[in-house]
Amino acid sequence: MKKTLWQLLGLLVVSAMFLAACGPNATEAPATSAPAASVIDCKGAKSGDQISMLYQWAGTEEAALNQILKPLLDACGIVLKPESTRDQALLDTRVQAGTPPDVAFWQVAQLVQYKDKLKAMDTLGANRDNYSGFFLDPNTVDGKWLGLPIKADVKSIIWYSPANFTTLGYTVPATWDELDALVEKMAADGNVPWSMGMESGDATGWTGSDFIQDIMLVQQGPDFVLGLMDGSVSYDDPGVKQAYETYGKWATSDKYTVGGAQGTLSTPFLEAIYKPFADPAEAMMVKQSGFAGAEIAKQFPALKQGTDYDFFVVPGIQGLQGSIEPMMAFNDTPAVRALVAYLSSDLGGANWAAATFGLSPNNGATGHYTDPALAKLGDAIANTKGFTPDLGDTIPGGFGSAEFKGISEFVNGGDLAAILSDLAAAQKQGLNP
Repeated sequence: MKKTLWQLLGLLVVSAMFLAACGPNATEAPATSAPAASVIDCKGAKSGDQISMLYQWAGTEEAALNQILKPLLDACGIVLKPESTRDQALLDTRVQAGTPPDVAFWQVAQLVQYKDKLKAMDTLGANRDNYSGFFLDPNTVDGKWLGLPIKADVKSIIWYSPANFTTLGYTVPATWDELDALVEKMAADGNVPWSMGMESGDATGWTGSDFIQDIMLVQQGPDFVLGLMDGSVSYDDPGVKQAYETYGKWATSDKYTVGGAQGTLSTPFLEAIYKPFADPAEAMMVKQSGFAGAEIAKQFPALKQGTDYDFFVVPGIQGLQGSIEPMMAFNDTPAVRALVAYLSSDLGGANWAAATFGLSPNNGATGHYTDPALAKLGDAIANTKGFTPDLGDTIPGGFGSAEFKGISEFVNGGDLAAILSDLAAAQKQGLNP
């Protein structure tokens, strides 16, 4: 009886091995936090097929990318030929010489620059259903989907100390009116609500630009901001003026921000990040992008995220502000198709989230972040009704520098109507050179 049982078990094991070995050119991914039923489609790629790849990441970021891509490489036998550089001139030279990499992870602006040389993501087999329309729009040029949204960053967040809030009896606001009321209560208590320093050399004013855009997203919504980017809304619109006035109330008074107007203009933006977490705290809050968490941890290694420092999304915001890094493809090969299919799949999104390599615009990432801070931002991205890039980065012709200068002049007491009129002219010139 025992012998018969072992024979049956042996047959079952052999059968399972046979079935695993005889599948088509689609291989089960190794066990991860991703959906167990997910498979990797090699799209006809054969073992040894290569993908040349250019990106700007290095160190831990490059290691995270390798972790994300490993299931694809293991399943299909694809060999990567990666190259890391911060020099866009290298990419330009390769493209102009007719020897571009198969794929490049770069910026949205390059989708326009190389639009006639790029392969459409639809033709490469990308899964459009895994992306909200507001992530696809910036990656679409002349009606062609040229960039696969790969990595996202969210700017619409406010950093604070939960420990200080608890001690002082403050609660995280859920609406813009609640935020405004909290600011007034902090000021009445003798606590400085904001740290708004924006000194950054020639780029002084960029933190003000981010703050004002978030205010516009609260007061007017993402369609209004997108209108500024395409020129259908002029920069001297009353909605822009309202946002500047809201920002100016806080940024120019020592009742609301460290050092008043001169503190806003002269305090380096990195120092501004530190002030709510000093001992004693010099301010209660600072509005800054996701990178601030790493800067806080570096400056105050003894502090714990979630207890000593944390963030909340700008309350009442109707759409997030942030950036998207796309992947573009210059060549159409089975290996490239396999890469595009994998990264745009549920499994690709889940593996990106698990690797703790920033945020993924892929819906498959939702619920798979292993870092608590990224999980919170991932939920914000999953639930937002809009996503707008940075105004200054989007409007060409030097508008961004003009906007930084205009915001600095405004904080320094300049005439708002004249400043907005000049910026509206710069906006028009940039969009219609």
